[in-house]
Amino acid sequence: MKTDHILVIRFSAIGDVAMTVPVVYSLAKQYPDLRITVLSQNFARPFFEHMPHNVGFMEADLKKEYHGVKGLNALYRRLMAKNFTAIADLHSVLRSKYLRMRFNIDRFNVAHIDKHRSGRRMITSEKDKKLVQLPTSFQNYADVFEKLGYPIKTEFKSIFQDGGGELSSLPDTFHNKQKDEIWIGVAPFAAHKGKIYPKEKMEEVLNILSEKYPEGRIFLFGGGKKETAVMDEWISRNGKLENASALLNGFSNELILMSHLDVMISMDSSNMHLASLVGTPVVSIWGATHPFAGFLGWGQDMSNVVMLDMPCRPCSIYGNKECIRGNYPCMADIQPQMITDRIAMQIQKNKKRTI
Repeated sequence: MKTDHILVIRFSAIGDVAMTVPVVYSLAKQYPDLRITVLSQNFARPFFEHMPHNVGFMEADLKKEYHGVKGLNALYRRLMAKNFTAIADLHSVLRSKYLRMRFNIDRFNVAHIDKHRSGRRMITSEKDKKLVQLPTSFQNYADVFEKLGYPIKTEFKSIFQDGGGELSSLPDTFHNKQKDEIWIGVAPFAAHKGKIYPKEKMEEVLNILSEKYPEGRIFLFGGGKKETAVMDEWISRNGKLENASALLNGFSNELILMSHLDVMISMDSSNMHLASLVGTPVVSIWGATHPFAGFLGWGQDMSNVVMLDMPCRPCSIYGNKECIRGNYPCMADIQPQMITDRIAMQIQKNKKRTI
């Protein structure tokens, strides 16, 4: 008897792929006899290394090996050899649509994500804006599997077992966390300006936290030359700060460290989702975008969302539109104390849980 085998397609940005993890994990746990193969880019492999035994990972380099129509046809032939019985397109862009078309022609059971574009237009409209909660990405992903005949209840805590990842596998400086020591992560960057808190104000946040938790440690996360230059400036003026990304060299190690943080500060960006995958509470800062679009991290609390009520926001789903007012007041007008107060509240919550 042929074993059911689902192909899950999700390329694109780190955060979007990370958001598939709670849903794929739940699918695997609730259907242990189902084989699941996730097709994505190489960077996503660490997200699926701690999955149940029935989940596999397959990488595809769409820029080189499988570039263009010729490359996609080669990828399709490779996929056909895997004997899939169902196809879940969790991306629904040109490349995945092409693969989907090929599978449809060959009469596979295929389903794809509903991105609720009309709802997105409604909450980002300049006129007659209707700010309502749209289905989350997690729900949208789960709906695809239900269409294929696998309804699930999404239940997920962390990719690691209780206690987090193995600190001993990281460089020596990260090995020992004292019982009452506060570890705070800060991911101050995002892909678009509408999602980035001004660097001068973020430095104020870091200075306040350094003074408030003198025995704690503050780890900065971020890559790229521009981002590293900013972090180096902050570190030169504040010896309490540490560039974790420079020391850890990759997502796998960053996930381990994040699993031991007391709290993370993040924009509406991939690091919010990485911290969510290891069960770490995130104080997230939102400007041009809004959690109602469905992209709040898995298991995160709306009480930890820092944002301003403004008639013009959200103006964008992804934060990539120019500000109609020119100066992004949705970010610039958030005061550092608003952020540090949420951090203090979360740390107090953590202490109450351990009593």
